Parts: sequence; structure tokens; C-alpha cells
Amino acid sequence: MKRVLAAVFIILTLLLGAYLFNQYWTHRFDALIARQAAIYRVDPDLVWSIIYEETYFSPWKNGADGEIGLMQVTPTVGREWATATGMSDLQRQMAADPQSLLRDPERNIQIGCWYLEKIYKQFQDVPDAETRMVAGYNAGPSRAAEWSRVAQGAPPQSGAEFIRRIDIPSTRAYVISIMDRYRQLKNANR
Repeated sequence: MKRVLAAVFIILTLLLGAYLFNQYWTHRFDALIARQAAIYRVDPDLVWSIIYEETYFSPWKNGADGEIGLMQVTPTVGREWATATGMSDLQRQMAADPQSLLRDPERNIQIGCWYLEKIYKQFQDVPDAETRMVAGYNAGPSRAAEWSRVAQGAPPQSGAEFIRRIDIPSTRAYVISIMDRYRQLKNANR
């Protein structure tokens, strides 16, 4: 009987430890996310959902197409951001060593939020703009605009209609996964 109780205690301790570690792991960048999301006027829950999907909060990850860090920012987007800031120091850094700048969690989240805001501006007057933002973040804003196009005079698509028009299966799955997680967060925070 003592062995069974000891085994149950060990298992419960391990499960509690795993749960607490997961809570720490997935929320250790929450303050950075909240700060940058507020600056760029994007929902921190959406940013959190994107990071969860992209890297599960692993800042060292690199993507197959050269994406770097938590939000899998490309050096091209990093250079656009550096140019938009007008700070020559950042432009030089992005030109010389984008890896080190994009690997920094704060800069990575800052640039990712800047890019999301930039995409949002295209879709701010359309229902379910977040769905289009996420698709644009993954496949590029021009593709998201193409999938969002409707005939002149027709009402804008709903988020579900937009998702059905995404003709890249990996992007469709990406958008569905992030939007499901995002909605769960929104419902849990109510």
C-alpha cells in the first residue's frame, strides 16, 4: 500500500511540475507581448497565439525559409521595419547581422507586432480582420488581399468564407489553428 501511495505521490508531483513548467514556459514573454502589442495596437492574445503556433515560445528557432526567432520574422521584414523606424543604427544592424537582432525576443516581438499592424491597416474595415492578418502574416499581405477580394458591390466575406478561399493548405491549417487558439483565449478571458 505504501508503494502505491508513493508512486501516486511521485506521479502527481511530476504532473504538477510539468504543468507549472508549461505555465512558466508559455507565459514568460507575456510582459513583452503586452508592451509591444499596445504600441502597435494589436491584440496581445493574437500575438501570443501566433508565437505559440510559430515556435512554442522558443526564441532560438529558425524556419525553413530563413525566418528567425519567436515570431519567425524574416530578415526582409526586419529590414523593412528598420527602414520604417528611420534609425540608421538599426538599419546597419539589420544589414550586417539580422540573426542577432531577430533572435532577441524583445526586438522579434516588436518587429512581428509592427508587421501585424501593417497588415491590419489593409483589412481594418473588413469583418474578421484578424483572420486576414494571420493569413497575411503567414503567406504575405498580397495573397491575403487576393483571397479577400470580392466582386464590386458584394458584401465582404466572413472569416469562414475567407478561410475557405485560402488555396495553400498549410496556410489554411495555420490560420485555423491560430484562430481557434485565439478564440479560446478570448473566451477564457471573459
